Amino acid sequence: MQLEAYLRRDDRIVLPIGSTEQHAYLSLATDSILAERAAVEAAEALGVPVLPVLPYGITPRFGAYPGSPSLRPETFLGVVRDILDSLYGQGFRRLMLLNGHGGNAPARALAEEWSEAHDNAQALYHEWFGPKTYGVIRDIEPLGQHASWWENFAWTQLEGVSVPAEAKPPLDDDALQESDPRAFRELAGDGSFGGPYERPEEDLDRVWQSAVLEARDRLENGWD
Repeated sequence: MQLEAYLRRDDRIVLPIGSTEQHAYLSLATDSILAERAAVEAAEALGVPVLPVLPYGITPRFGAYPGSPSLRPETFLGVVRDILDSLYGQGFRRLMLLNGHGGNAPARALAEEWSEAHDNAQALYHEWFGPKTYGVIRDIEPLGQHASWWENFAWTQLEGVSVPAEAKPPLDDDALQESDPRAFRELAGDGSFGGPYERPEEDLDRVWQSAVLEARDRLENGWD
């Protein structure tokens, strides 16, 4: 009933999409946690509702790490499309996909395709680590990829787990791309792709503030 009342004055809604996968010393739910939290904090000030995060994505290369289930691309995209179609049928016309996992990038093309098929609606794809936020990340620390310092927030940490003090050398991306899941794990070891495992809290605050403001700007001003 609250959403029926909301739809009389607004037609926006946010669907966070994430993944459940290894993140070295961080939570398996890191990508889902970050996507949902960024969505909630960005949308809260605008009064826009946020759906529960879609917690599974496209992550086949982590198949040798227990607790890292993957959807086939066609399955993942089918689920996202079904959700968009369902929400459209209920009256929502501006639908943001707020992504937390790089492997879910095919959803960007899906959002564009879906939008083209609906003259009076738009699906907007946004990553919590959007261009401005990624620029802040690289300005603070040029090194650091998957499961490194810029995903190591208080809300993605695990109780009683400490991260290594020394930075991890960057992995050979070409070798990773050519590996099957078991060879991939041999190369990636603990799962981090390299760089420092942690940074001072003020650096993380700067990244997160940028992420929330960038997502809020897209949600407010990013529609055609």
